[in-house]
Amino acid sequence: MAFAPWKSIPGWLVLWALNLFSGIALIYEGYNQGVMGSVNSIPGYIDKMQIGTNGKITNVTKQGGIVAVYYFGAMFGCFTGGRLADRSGRKLAIIVGSLFAVVGGSLQAGAQNSDMILCARVIAGFGIGFINTVTPAWVSELAVAHTRGASFALVFCANYTGITIAYWIGYGLKNYSTSFRWRFPLAFQVVPTVILLLTVWFLPESPRWLMAKGRRSEAVEILAKIRGDVPLEDPGLMAEIEQLDATVESSNHKRYRFCNVTFGRHSGKLHLGRRVALAVGIMLMMEWTGILAITVYASTLFSQAGYDSNKAGWLSGLVNTIGVPATIAGIFTIDRFGRRISMYFGFSIQSVALFLSAGLGRLGQLNPDGAAAYGAASVSMVFIFTFFFAQTVLMIAFFYPTEIWPQEIRAFGNSYAVFGWAVGCGITTLVIPSMFASLQWKTLMVFASFNIACLPLVYLFFPETNGRTLEEINLLFMADSPLVFANEKAFADRLSQAGGDMAEAERRLAAELDAPENKVAHV
Repeated sequence: MAFAPWKSIPGWLVLWALNLFSGIALIYEGYNQGVMGSVNSIPGYIDKMQIGTNGKITNVTKQGGIVAVYYFGAMFGCFTGGRLADRSGRKLAIIVGSLFAVVGGSLQAGAQNSDMILCARVIAGFGIGFINTVTPAWVSELAVAHTRGASFALVFCANYTGITIAYWIGYGLKNYSTSFRWRFPLAFQVVPTVILLLTVWFLPESPRWLMAKGRRSEAVEILAKIRGDVPLEDPGLMAEIEQLDATVESSNHKRYRFCNVTFGRHSGKLHLGRRVALAVGIMLMMEWTGILAITVYASTLFSQAGYDSNKAGWLSGLVNTIGVPATIAGIFTIDRFGRRISMYFGFSIQSVALFLSAGLGRLGQLNPDGAAAYGAASVSMVFIFTFFFAQTVLMIAFFYPTEIWPQEIRAFGNSYAVFGWAVGCGITTLVIPSMFASLQWKTLMVFASFNIACLPLVYLFFPETNGRTLEEINLLFMADSPLVFANEKAFADRLSQAGGDMAEAERRLAAELDAPENKVAHV
């Protein structure tokens, strides 16, 4: 820690700088998703990439493939980035991921044919696999338990900010007839990653990662700084450090090998395989809500509602802009109501909004005289969907997986969530053009049904993490049953056996995991 300029800065400012840095990382993620929504409909791009002729798309499969291949790169980048982040630190992983993102973004902007942009999007996707894996884990490690959700919501405003910037840049360039109209938006994605590369050197490492690596004094110093320059004898700081001391173990344990984590082998009471299912599952649920039909193909959606290209363009920008205040609203609800209730509310409202949007769109087709009114009503439902999605399901899907993993492999564990995100995005962006072409208004009904199907999954399998420290959450996976209520009972029983002392319950769990029969499982 020879180069540590953060030491001379007030603690609250260091924490804000860390969160701002994380926000810039998420701007890149949001921008990259949104930019293809505007670029996809540009005649020059369509002809250059040979997905159509004379500015009209004729090959919807190829159109979806160019969008989807980005997520193919992310599938590999997430696991590489997660392992690097847990072994060598959050900062190094961000640096490596940003370098890939810069190269991929630059090549996309200079693409001369579809083969070149496909390769460029794979490289950029590999980089976002790093960034998406590390950034949410870093945010969760910095926050205190009772405001962890709000802290993440504040940072996650940047995600929709990135999407919004992408759409409004695309709309602002609509009168350009040269390749600049699509090359500049693709080039602009490099800006946030360059900022990341220039600023990451000035920030402190994650204190929880340092603790897991045996660098206790550095971890304590940073933790005291970001908790507001509190003295080392501060009761709250001492309690947090005590919990960290009680839970740290080697990340080289056999249970943390890739195959063993994936299939839950050798994890005993930690039930790592169950956490993989939850991390992947919540991302798949989020991506199949129908949000990508709005984020990536908003122009197509509004065109089918009867609007001309100009109006469809600014409506696309506006509907994604509403995600920013919606995410801000989540700051005040995600910790107050918890993860489970927020997801119940989000999936319910989203399904109703999509059913209504589809039905109203169909009525507009059947009643041409009232098409304008029905189209407006259908579009308003899309706005309602976007608002509640951004406030609830979106943030929780990215945040929840960072909470449920042991500290030793938190970034690697979050890789599974990013893998689920990449699979969900890849499949959905690939098939949406074909769905719109064949199903039209029924496409939204398909996604509405997916939202309904998510409700019982949340009820049965996703335990509440709100208000619990990251160290306590291991105790939520003690039961052999995957059902929420069995695990809540096991949590309460272990706490009771420890006399209500959470740190003692964690120490007992750590001792149990390090029992003689488990020691042979180390590498």
